[in-house]
Amino acid sequence: MSGIKDLDILLSNMEPVLDERDFVFCSFPTFDWDKMRELNPVGFFQEKEGMTFILDLKDAIGKDMDCQSVYRLITLNVHSSLDAVGLTAAFSAKLTEKNISANVIAAYYHDHIFVPKEKAEQALNAILELQKIK
Repeated sequence: MSGIKDLDILLSNMEPVLDERDFVFCSFPTFDWDKMRELNPVGFFQEKEGMTFILDLKDAIGKDMDCQSVYRLITLNVHSSLDAVGLTAAFSAKLTEKNISANVIAAYYHDHIFVPKEKAEQALNAILELQKIK
């Protein structure tokens, strides 16, 4: 099943869900499969400076890691195509209006938006506003 490309359909069917967990982004200068298995990241990305792991805060606590802020995760439960144009721009603009930063990951089926923990409910409401406009 291929994802939806039509922006109006995507926006009206986003169905954003706020995950209950807290997350952190942590950086490791070298990639270590054993560390990855131990920490069980929900996501990771290799950058030239090192490996970034996205971890449940509970898994990160007590480990000596380079982590900064705490985030909550909003998942858009619409099956968006990786070739869709405008979805990220639309919700990013809405979050910008509310002065909310967003770290976005577009996976195969859904878009995942990490927002500062203290603004998570406000971010969810902003995305719901955007869904109602369409």
